[in-house]
Amino acid sequence: MADTTVKVDSETRDRFAAVAAARGQSVRAYLADLAKQEENQIALSKATATFREIIARPGLAEAFDEAFPDDAPSRTTGRAA
Repeated sequence: MADTTVKVDSETRDRFAAVAAARGQSVRAYLADLAKQEENQIALSKATATFREIIARPGLAEAFDEAFPDDAPSRTTGRAA
């Protein structure tokens, strides 16, 4: 992969350098890790939104319980022993 130059102001450069040094990393390694973390957060946010959309569908819990009756949680009420 070819190297490239990213221009940032000196304050931002110094902040990146300080954080990287505190983590025992080069700025290059820190920025690579930061990019991966951000990509993961975007993917997690998308997955969370999809999950919330799906579980909000009416009847989903009942359909699951019907399809997997042995795995359905107990619907009894009362106090725990």
